[in-house]
Amino acid sequence: MGQVIKGKPVADAITAELQKDVEALKAQGIMPKLKIVRVGAREDDLSYERGALARMEKCGIAAEVLELPVDIEQADFVKELKAVNDDPSVHGILLFRPLPKQLDMEEIKFVVDAVKDIDCMNPLNAEKIFEGDKTGYPPCTSQACVEILDHYGVELKGKKVAVVGRSMVVGKPLAMLLLDKNATVTICHSRTTDLPAVCRENEVVVAAVGRAEMVKGDFIKEGAVVIDVGINVNAEGKLCGDVAFDECVDKASMITPVPAGVGSVTTSVLAKHVVKACKQLNGIQ
Repeated sequence: MGQVIKGKPVADAITAELQKDVEALKAQGIMPKLKIVRVGAREDDLSYERGALARMEKCGIAAEVLELPVDIEQADFVKELKAVNDDPSVHGILLFRPLPKQLDMEEIKFVVDAVKDIDCMNPLNAEKIFEGDKTGYPPCTSQACVEILDHYGVELKGKKVAVVGRSMVVGKPLAMLLLDKNATVTICHSRTTDLPAVCRENEVVVAAVGRAEMVKGDFIKEGAVVIDVGINVNAEGKLCGDVAFDECVDKASMITPVPAGVGSVTTSVLAKHVVKACKQLNGIQ
């Protein structure tokens, strides 16, 4: 049976480092601050918000929530977002997405200053990932995958890695982060010909396709490392990932569970990005 690698030890290690950074900033009279902007009250947003607020408190980071009505119009929303962006006390801004249909993301994604855009909404931060510019902010979930691999000592240099999923939220930026680690990366998706055979060629498989238990046992070669990004509900109504865990756990050398895997690291990465933004905005290396 493969080693089940959980997210909590990774999150705790990141938090411990951040606590030191935050104390150093406070000693200089600087308080790192996160502002969460939420439209409406979707349960998945509220769940992540609770986790994010708890993580900020552990790290010593200030955090506030701006809740806006679900029927807010574009002009009013942009005005509110600009006000948050222009607040000098706010260092990081997290906007929950997707937004209601009346709001135009094509305009909104450019409103937040790229330095405060800590979850890669602004295309300038996506561009920085592809250029290898470390001043940007990868999506928190993408970076959480890399943090887990690093924490558990998975060597990526020269290794073959399959990323199943091509979204700008996880798949594409994660592929760039893995390339930066000198991995050889294949981006796969639901239309990849003979997907199981393609995945079996790789020493690491990251499932981020958004389909419950799509990655079966025949996708995994013996001894591969499996990172499951998915959060779904299966036919029995149980929370599950994109990986059929019971089929893959005996073949994998390491595998993340769902829940308690990648998702539990994302709020720590979010906190890491708030501190990074705070330092950049204050000219601190």
